[in-house]
Parts: sequence; structure tokens; C-alpha cells
Amino acid sequence: MKPQNFEVKNAKIKAAFQELKQKAPGRLKKRLNLSWSNWGFGLEALAASARRLSRYRVPFIELHGNHYGPDLGYRPAETLRILKDNNVKVGGICGMFSADNDLSSNRPLQRQNALDYLKRELDFAYKVEAKYILVVPGAVGRPVPYDSTEFDRSVETLRMVAGLFQKSKIRAAIEPIRAAEVSFIHTIGEAKRYIEAVDHPGIRFINGDVYHMQVGEAHIGEALLEAGKMLTNLHMADSNRCALGDGALDLDTIIMALYLIGFNNDSCFFTPEPLGPGGDPYPAMNGKPDQIILDTLVKQTAEYFRERETELLG
Repeated sequence: MKPQNFEVKNAKIKAAFQELKQKAPGRLKKRLNLSWSNWGFGLEALAASARRLSRYRVPFIELHGNHYGPDLGYRPAETLRILKDNNVKVGGICGMFSADNDLSSNRPLQRQNALDYLKRELDFAYKVEAKYILVVPGAVGRPVPYDSTEFDRSVETLRMVAGLFQKSKIRAAIEPIRAAEVSFIHTIGEAKRYIEAVDHPGIRFINGDVYHMQVGEAHIGEALLEAGKMLTNLHMADSNRCALGDGALDLDTIIMALYLIGFNNDSCFFTPEPLGPGGDPYPAMNGKPDQIILDTLVKQTAEYFRERETELLG
């Protein structure tokens, strides 16, 4: 039987991975860094989240970028103490961009809010030794464009803080998001063009998200290869945006593609963010979590990921 088009692409990635195993086994020695994005845990105390991740052997955390004002958000010393007590380290910061702090807004006040927000997150990220901050070029939850120049405003605004990213050695990870949630930058290719437009050495990296990639990309594995060394973090969830292993996602091809681009290094993270099905997961950010559900979510995802990674590496 003739294979389907996506199967042909899968086969090419698998063949390249098998060749890598045979010719350069040393490149597979280090495993992928398993992290977890905690903003979906809602109002849960950081200590409880850290204990859960430690219990299920998730060594890194992507912290909710919750410094929405000078009096809000995690405090560096307390954060480091809690995480150290649970043998968890910071992978990165999940930057949160709404209409209130939109890099592309046609209202200068909102762009200034975005700049101030990034400055606060950069200061925090540096103190907790984060590797990256996720940056969304336009507000999440605003799929209708302001006008024809929002791309240019976003580029101009982010360039204003690009030097701070470079100085602090924190990676600015541009995230493409599906068209149902944002008005522009929906694919890896579009993220690369945005980075080229910013044209600054402080803005050079990409944050992928397989949930959005299922909509925006022709093939997730090929898109990861296209991102290459620019990819610094990958948000993960199964095809139904639930725990890994619960849906129809081809996790093996994703893992193989990540090893092919050398994603198994100290500055890159495989970060589950299973927010559940539905069009708007953001209410969970301010909701009261169900501890049993979260425990099951982390346990199943971590175990299934390790099972598939071990199966592939042999």
C-alpha cells in the first residue's frame, strides 16, 4: 500500500535518526531536558507545584511570568529556596501577553506596558537563572488585526528591549500561535521572518508549541527541523491538548526530530503544557486547581515521555 504523505515525511525523519544513532551515538548520550509550564496550575502555591514535579522526576520548571506589576509575581530568593528544596531548577519564564501589554498595540500605553513587563521579567529571570523568556509578538486572545502595521509596531517595540536580553544572556523565545488566538505569527517560518525583521543579536530564538503547530504547520517534524538551532523550548500536549499518551500525537517523530537538531543540550527544554481541550484555557490561570487531576496529568505525561524516549534510544 502506498504510504500517505505525512508517513513519507515521518519515514525520512526516522531514517535520519537511525543514521544518527549509527554514525554519531555520542550525540544521543544526553537526554532531553524535561520541564513543565506551571501557569496551568492556577492559584496553586509554588511549593505544591515544585513538590509534584519532584515526585514525578521533572527536574525543570517553566515559571508563570506573573510580574504584571511591581508588587506582583514570584520573588527571586523565595522562588530559589522553594525550588532548591525540591531539586527543581528554572528552565525559563512563560511570558504572558494580553491586550493590556501588547507589543503590537495601536495604543502606546499598551506597548509601554509590554516593555515594562518584559523588563520586570528579565530582572526576575536573571536572578533565578532562567535560560529564556517566551515572547508573543501580538496579544493572545486577539485574532483580529488592529491594522496593516501591527507587525512593524511589534518589531519596533521589541527591539527597544533587545539589548537587555543580550546583556542578561536570557533568550527571547518568539512563540508562533494558532490563528484562532493571535492575529499574526502563526508558524515557525513566520517567527523566523519576525526575528529577521527585529534584526538584533538579542532576539534569535523560538518557542514552539505542538498544539498550535498541529494547526499552523504542514508537518510538525519538518517544522522542528526548520527551526533547528533557533528552537530553545517546545511546549507539549497530546492532540487533544491533554496528557501525553491520551491522544493521537506522533510523539516518536517529534522526539527524533529534536535529537536531529541537537535539542538535547543545557539550553533547550521539552516542556509539557497540557491545558485541556477548548478554545480558551486562560481562565485556568486564575482558577483553583484539582490536586488529583494535576498529579495524574504530570505523572502520566512524564512517564509516557520517558517510555517513548527510552524506546527510541534503545
